[in-house]
Amino acid sequence: MSATSETPTSEGGAPGASPAVARCHIDGHWVDGAGDTAERRSPATNTVVTRMTCATPGDVDAAVAAARRARHDWANTAALRRAEILHRAAGLLRERKEEAARLISLEMGKTYAESLEDVEYGADDLDFSAEDAIRNAGQVAATNTTEPGTKRKRILTINVPVGVAALLSPWNFPIAIPCELLGPALACGNTVVWKPSEASPASGQLLAEVLVAAGLPAGVFNCLQGAGDVGARMVTHPGTDMVGFVGSTATGEHISRSAGVKKLLLELGGNGPLVVMDDADLDKAVEATVTGAFYCGGQVCTAAERVLVHDAVHDAYVEKLVARTARVRLGDPLDPATDMGPLAIASSLEKTRAHLDDAVGKGARIVAGGAHDGLYHEPTVIVGVTSDMDIAQEETFGPVVPIMRFADRDEAVRVANETKYGLTGAVFTESMSHAWFLAEGIECGTVHVNETTNHWELLAPFGGMKQSGVGRILGDQSVAAFTNPKQITFELGDR
Repeated sequence: MSATSETPTSEGGAPGASPAVARCHIDGHWVDGAGDTAERRSPATNTVVTRMTCATPGDVDAAVAAARRARHDWANTAALRRAEILHRAAGLLRERKEEAARLISLEMGKTYAESLEDVEYGADDLDFSAEDAIRNAGQVAATNTTEPGTKRKRILTINVPVGVAALLSPWNFPIAIPCELLGPALACGNTVVWKPSEASPASGQLLAEVLVAAGLPAGVFNCLQGAGDVGARMVTHPGTDMVGFVGSTATGEHISRSAGVKKLLLELGGNGPLVVMDDADLDKAVEATVTGAFYCGGQVCTAAERVLVHDAVHDAYVEKLVARTARVRLGDPLDPATDMGPLAIASSLEKTRAHLDDAVGKGARIVAGGAHDGLYHEPTVIVGVTSDMDIAQEETFGPVVPIMRFADRDEAVRVANETKYGLTGAVFTESMSHAWFLAEGIECGTVHVNETTNHWELLAPFGGMKQSGVGRILGDQSVAAFTNPKQITFELGDR
């Protein structure tokens, strides 16, 4: 790797402009990775948006070594100082939000409005995490007994940093999700080695620039650009103490097998059920479905991947949904009139097409959309979906509403729970009885009542059941995710 003190530019993608440059940051220096140079092309225009210099296993070794050298000083840095740096990073990110949003739209096809929201979430995450540094409190317990001659003790429990955190983030929220990981990891006194997705390297570059400019000491924050081999080395490296990963269940399963005895935080795939009861407000349910299925082109782990509709309102719901879907504007993600941009990567398109073909081959019927032009895929509604279809069992990660019918709430719960996933669900009903029954019965880490599956709460713990993940992040769980409890016992003498 070649080191330099110059901060590389993350600007790029304008007509006639040079592509953005994404590099690595190791031990306080911007460096060229020792691997190949790779390109990221816009899914909307196929023009080169970013060129990145990829890390190698040797670069991973250097980053981990730097993080290990810095970990004790950072863990002993005053909580208020850590909070100050993260608050500063949040402010710097907000100052660059238009630039960041444009990069996100260029790199992965989100609309500009969705990309701005991504950046704003990320800044909020950093501010919230800054307070985690201060909220990181333990507890004291007494062991008084009534037995004569026993010793009195006080048991102190403190939360200590895990150590060096290997953090791997996805392309669909290239600012918000890294901030959910980086913020609390740093706030709790860990040092980090972070790999942005190879599909959003310029977005990762900008966030790295922000964190470095905020004043993180050398070695505390390290950023490695590259593909899956870089992440694999981070996961198995003997110098990393935990792995935080957001992405597919298949990759999460591989990480859990290969990481060894390390703390894991895994937020994985979903196949979110959205249940529409016979007493639901159909207009509200339709709007929530559109947001749940077509936001970010359906490329969201919390997407409404299956819509379960009561027999009594099925036809009326479908009619309203088809009419509403026709108004979703597909187009240039930088055009303010666009509601949905292209899919970000070819594999998302391939899986979407395969799931639709399988469903139609088994008797389902497309009633809206269904076509594509390159990575631009029409928002699609398909009815007659049954449990034996791939689209009902696997995560599609595309702009599709698969509709399934049910007769009563017991059947709704059974169908909702029949997949291996358990991340996010939603229930639409005007009955408190139905709401409680379904919300408690659906096996998901989050169930929203009369709200889209894509609803997000920074103040609430987030994570999945079954094969949708291990651990929780946000709310009051971020500290637990990035610390280990440590017991210290004091003897006070006889009673």
